[in-house]
Amino acid sequence: MNQTAEKNIYEEGQVILINKPLKWTSFDIVRKIRNTTKAKTGHAGTLDPLATGLLICCTGKMTKKINEYQAQEKEYTGTFTIGAVTPTYDLESEPTDFKPLDGITDQLIHDTTRQFLGEQQQLPPIHSAIKQNGKPIYELARKGVEVKVEPRTVFIKEFEITKIEMPVVYFRVVCSTGTYIRSLANDFGAALGVGGYMSSLCRTRIGEFKLADAWEIEQFIEEAKNVVKK
Repeated sequence: MNQTAEKNIYEEGQVILINKPLKWTSFDIVRKIRNTTKAKTGHAGTLDPLATGLLICCTGKMTKKINEYQAQEKEYTGTFTIGAVTPTYDLESEPTDFKPLDGITDQLIHDTTRQFLGEQQQLPPIHSAIKQNGKPIYELARKGVEVKVEPRTVFIKEFEITKIEMPVVYFRVVCSTGTYIRSLANDFGAALGVGGYMSSLCRTRIGEFKLADAWEIEQFIEEAKNVVKK
């Protein structure tokens, strides 16, 4: 490949798989890539700051593929903590309403996953990026403004409990786009009768794209700098 071609590969269009670190926003990753490559950049599906894992970023002409990638099936692993709830359904807010876990057996936890398989009507968290009157509803919720969210149809293909260390439940989920794992945590806890929230989350796959093939952001930036300099 000649130098001119190398210099312009990001403007021509690349699909970049990144392992999003904890506490970074998805836009933090996009901004870092855009500033380094000097190319138009977008991502195919937001990950919350407290989630890690696969983020598909597209540059140049490949940004036209974002909607296609975003629509693909997702796989997640992570943990739910049962016996309490949080307003945000994760650890962005403090747990409240603690309940004893007497009577919550491993068998009950495994059995409860079955009611969440298949097509579901899921209510998104009010602390989410869904827009109402042009503003993300999490901004309105934080200001105490009443937020109304409509249930959405999602499909949960697989819901597996991989380990139980009370009150922490480890899981793997394969689901349709638009599924909120935070809502699943809240609903799962409610179905158990003790409440629950998402305490960690990692996206491991989007369609055929796998986390195992992703760059660490620092490694990618160093590689991209070398390419852009040529």
